[in-house]
Amino acid sequence: MSTDIKRLATLIAAEINARPEQAAAAIGLLDEGATVPFVARYRKEVTGGLDDTQLRMLSERLGYLRELDARRDTILSSIREQGKLTEDLEAKIAAATTKAELEDIYLPYKPKRRTKAEIARERGLGLLAEAILADRAAVPGELAAAYITDDVPDVKAALEGARDVLAEQFAENADLIGKLRSYMQERAMLRARVMVGKQEQGAKFSDYFDHVERWATAPSHRALAMLRGRNEEVLSLDIEVDADDASPVKPVERMIAEAYAIGRQLPGDQWLMEVAGWTWRIKLSLHLSLDLMRDLRERAEDGAIQVFGRNLKDLLLAAPAGSRATMGLDPGIRTGVKVAVVDGTGKVVTTTTVYPFPPRNDVRGTQAELSALVRKHGVELIAIGNGTGSRETEKLVAEMLADMPAPKPTKVIVSEAGASVYSASATAAAEFPDLDVSLRGAVSIARRLQDPLAELVKIEPKSIGVGQYQHDVDQYRLGRALEAVVEDAVNAVGVDLNTASAPLLARVSGLGVSLADAIVSHRDANGPFATRRELLKVSRLGPRAFEQSAGFLRIQGGAEPLDASAVHPEAYDVAKKIVAACGRDLRALMGDSTMLKALDPRVFADERFGLPTVRDIISELEKPGRDPRPGFKTATFADGIDDIKDLKPGMLLEGTVTNVAAFGAFVDIGVHQDGLVHVSQLADRFIKDAHEIAKAGDVVKVRVVGVDIKRKRIGLTMRKDGGTPQERRGGADAPQSAPTRSHDKPRISAPPGKPQGAFGAALAEAFKRK
Repeated sequence: MSTDIKRLATLIAAEINARPEQAAAAIGLLDEGATVPFVARYRKEVTGGLDDTQLRMLSERLGYLRELDARRDTILSSIREQGKLTEDLEAKIAAATTKAELEDIYLPYKPKRRTKAEIARERGLGLLAEAILADRAAVPGELAAAYITDDVPDVKAALEGARDVLAEQFAENADLIGKLRSYMQERAMLRARVMVGKQEQGAKFSDYFDHVERWATAPSHRALAMLRGRNEEVLSLDIEVDADDASPVKPVERMIAEAYAIGRQLPGDQWLMEVAGWTWRIKLSLHLSLDLMRDLRERAEDGAIQVFGRNLKDLLLAAPAGSRATMGLDPGIRTGVKVAVVDGTGKVVTTTTVYPFPPRNDVRGTQAELSALVRKHGVELIAIGNGTGSRETEKLVAEMLADMPAPKPTKVIVSEAGASVYSASATAAAEFPDLDVSLRGAVSIARRLQDPLAELVKIEPKSIGVGQYQHDVDQYRLGRALEAVVEDAVNAVGVDLNTASAPLLARVSGLGVSLADAIVSHRDANGPFATRRELLKVSRLGPRAFEQSAGFLRIQGGAEPLDASAVHPEAYDVAKKIVAACGRDLRALMGDSTMLKALDPRVFADERFGLPTVRDIISELEKPGRDPRPGFKTATFADGIDDIKDLKPGMLLEGTVTNVAAFGAFVDIGVHQDGLVHVSQLADRFIKDAHEIAKAGDVVKVRVVGVDIKRKRIGLTMRKDGGTPQERRGGADAPQSAPTRSHDKPRISAPPGKPQGAFGAALAEAFKRK
């Protein structure tokens, strides 16, 4: 193991709660090309059992530290070429642990344009600055008189030049900058104000028209709201430190003075104190404020990306309805309701468009046609998209089902998020070249009910729209984080090798788009795979890709029973030893928990496959190919509650969680606007983060505590006491709803008024997001 890996492993281990040797082993595997899902699932002995979350953190941190090392090398080379690299400076650069600290050290040596300080030095005023620092008892003006030349016409010009030299010196003192930055990070306040004349135009930012809070504790959603307000030129946003300190010399100025032992009595000290104050106001304050603003954005983006990632994971791992014939309805008023029927495998069997709403109003004809399709194709589920016309369509279907004999299909409201993006994508065009774009959405709605994961992987994660302020964050970082979430979700569930689409296969560990396409082409040309080993016959799929992917691919009813499980082919011999010890046929043993639980895993462990792998194998034999996703269930919307106007405080309703942010959960209760369950209303105990209680896709019971029809806001509670009396009254202090949903459009609030009371203010923040 190289010294470099040991060093990186030691740094990372403490951050991911692991031992250095665990981190070093993981780094080695990732450097060899192993994927996070593969290492987490099949190399537990090597890493000491690091899970996928730890490995993702390790991978991110490893990338940062290697970027830091590359920058360190560049800086060392630059200073060395200048002939200014000393042993002490090299040691200081080597000890830097952050990019900010490294840049602070490099600042005095960084090539820059000709500065006022450099011009002053050329005129000999660097010597004046040194003289003033050296003799504080001397009067600076008297010392300056000796430096008057043709280029320095008077004492004032000489002192200004000396000031420029010292200000640059103060501003490039890495230790001083580090102390000032730490002080600001602890004490700074974030102040937002409305720009003159922008009150009406920027009404949606009204909570921040005169807002101040600590920089260190500003939550992600508030920080991003204020940053957006600044970008839209509605708000001014400033970093303030010690704004309420009335002393003539601010603490930050005293810190500069202390760094250079500047007192207050001697003439030189008095002049130097003025230079310290000038340096702070003109140079350091702006520089450090920009640093803190950048750090604020990065911290806020991290929080927003984490929220999006958690919600996306919950959505991807939502319960699948399974292989059941399904009718997908993509609601539309004027343009009609698009209809697609798919069989249990997701294959499209028929499509059509019906027109039950104005201007045609063909309600009876629509119900007759849908009823005929249900009977003809044995439809068990009807998936209704939740966009415009959703409740009208659901009501029409409910009336149709009421007149049908049993068994009747089950109707389910399904999120349309990303459906229109998919419909117009190259993937959809390749999958359905002869199908109209509008009908592809109905197919997607039907399929995502059958298997959310298999359908949603066809859509760019950012287009699924379950984040907060997703368009305000770094799109590269967001995309990379979400791709990792999708990869982990797909590999946690596993993929049927003989039925999976190319987009789904592309997310399998070790494959990617090219190999996924090659697998589908091979499958189309040669028929279903009989064993996992046949993957090696696929063009360009070599031993390395096979090793990384095979354990996550399933073959049902194939020649090798273990191919239907998560047991990796490399460990089949261990599995067969376990089977032999039981004296049973493999197919008969699989699923026999009683016999398998009685085994001692230590008997089957060896140098290559230790206890973690053996335990995993036994667990797989107990429930081969088990799906980690929850069982399928649906929310039942209340009859007669179709619009926000139908809601009354106190109503108990059932709904589906659509989105979760740190401040609360949004719930679809079937009235076109999601209601908000504020974090304080999620449980009868203190909840710091809404994700502790709710996740996207959960079916929950909620009580209405506030309705604001004008602003289209709905407040909900999940507390057993039904919320506090004030909250039950509704009005300005009531919890608010999410904005109106429209087909695949970002969610943007109606302009909110400024709520009264802390509870209402906290809720209103929810609507400063997309």
